Amino acid sequence: MTSHILPLPQASRPGRARPVQAALVVALCALMTACAAPMRQVAEITEPAQLTPASPATRDLLKLPPPKGRVVVAVYGFRDQTGQYKPAPDSSFSTSVTQGAASMLVKALKDSGWFTPVERESLQELLTERRIVRALDGGADDAVGATANVPALMPAAIMIDGGVISYESNVRTGGAGARFLGIGLSSQYRVDQVTVALRSVDVRNGQILHSVATTKTIYSYEIRPSVFRFVNFKELLEVEAGVTNNEPAQLAVKEAIETAVMHLTVQGLRDRSWVLRDERDWNSPIVQSYLREAENYGVDPAEMRAAMDEGAGQVVAPAPAPTPAPAR
Repeated sequence: MTSHILPLPQASRPGRARPVQAALVVALCALMTACAAPMRQVAEITEPAQLTPASPATRDLLKLPPPKGRVVVAVYGFRDQTGQYKPAPDSSFSTSVTQGAASMLVKALKDSGWFTPVERESLQELLTERRIVRALDGGADDAVGATANVPALMPAAIMIDGGVISYESNVRTGGAGARFLGIGLSSQYRVDQVTVALRSVDVRNGQILHSVATTKTIYSYEIRPSVFRFVNFKELLEVEAGVTNNEPAQLAVKEAIETAVMHLTVQGLRDRSWVLRDERDWNSPIVQSYLREAENYGVDPAEMRAAMDEGAGQVVAPAPAPTPAPAR
């Protein structure tokens, strides 16, 4: 009887693909570990709440020279008049712009140091609270004393009105990309615009004293690198990444409102609707910058350059006539 001995299988020689395979396995394990991280780590990377970031218009408001006297103003509302809703897949009831623009306007008027806003948006709630105070203080037996303990509401001399009148999406879009030997990079951008209108009204006769409209551009962009190539005969490597930056729409509305308040204040100085504490502050850089922008509104750029070449020495606008400001 003849016995047959089977040869033992020889160990295969490590090929060149082993290092690449090992690297891919390590990368895949690291990716799966990151995806399997507990949710506790997600909460650790959040930032604490802070004040709303200040825009360039916010800094200009805080740098305004002081007034001779603050103007009492009333804001009944600052409505969204665009009628725009966010596109799908967002909710059909979600608007494109914030519905809290009135609060932004009140804060901008307060920050300027020129106006004293009084509560009018929640006037009914305020009157209800005043009736409760009267009822608790005096009751029905001492109506005169109860009325004396609650002073009269402060009347406004000027009413500030307006709204968000336009929100245009995809005003300008574009992108570019390139790929070489499976390694590529692409980018896209989008430009939106929001416009607000603001006007001041004299409550004595209903006359519109000043009116201004400002536009803020909203930028969004995306950068996406990618790798798609064979690392071995039958092994394909594909990597994609991306970074997107979207400017918040509410911050754009806030900056547009603050810029409108700045122009409204400077227009009132020019027309002597309100006056400076020190008339020499008329030549301050903040006032002159917004005054020049208002005077150059609607002027052709070529004509503007020609006028600047002819009168290069005149860089300060003349001060308004020293007529007394109307009593507020």
